[in-house]
Amino acid sequence: MNRLLIATTNPAKLAEYRLLLRGYGLQVLSLADFAIDAEAPENAPNFAENALLKARFYFARAQVATLADDGGLEVDALGGAPGVRSHRWLGESADDRRLADEIIRRMRGVEPRRRTARLRAAAALIFSDAGAVRERVVEAALDGVIPDRRHERVRPGFPYRAVLFLPDRGCYLGELGEEEEARISQRRALVRQLDADLRRLAAAGSD
Repeated sequence: MNRLLIATTNPAKLAEYRLLLRGYGLQVLSLADFAIDAEAPENAPNFAENALLKARFYFARAQVATLADDGGLEVDALGGAPGVRSHRWLGESADDRRLADEIIRRMRGVEPRRRTARLRAAAALIFSDAGAVRERVVEAALDGVIPDRRHERVRPGFPYRAVLFLPDRGCYLGELGEEEEARISQRRALVRQLDADLRRLAAAGSD
């Protein structure tokens, strides 16, 4: 069975990818499986470049196929903020609840038609194929709106799912169960775009 490293330190994100990658016949591994504790750079100006930076960083250390992503919340009324700095927006010490609460605070008084927002993500997949190293970068987004208040539950690792409301479903993203959430999430769209590459990787004889 071919191996795939999910290059993230976020346990919730790792769990989501394990769910999304079921059925590919890949052995999904974490950074802990390789005893990697070094942090990849995340100083690029956009999600796609950050994802590629991380994928290259961890691929060089683990020497197995690597999938890394970067993503965050874009709020139109806030000029696209928090954007590429979503998890560092309020400083390294800010917890998930504070991040969610700050979005609601800054959106006070904004009229309904201007409350559009999305969770955007980019993923980079790097793997060896017939002696060559292949790189693929894809992007996806899940659209919604910012309501007047956040959901009462803020899931660890996913603060903005408590403030993104999905009008077509009549609920917050964070209210959905894990299976249903995975079916519509931006990461599901990423995996779909990478489907042919993931199947190629799974069919290969070695890393």
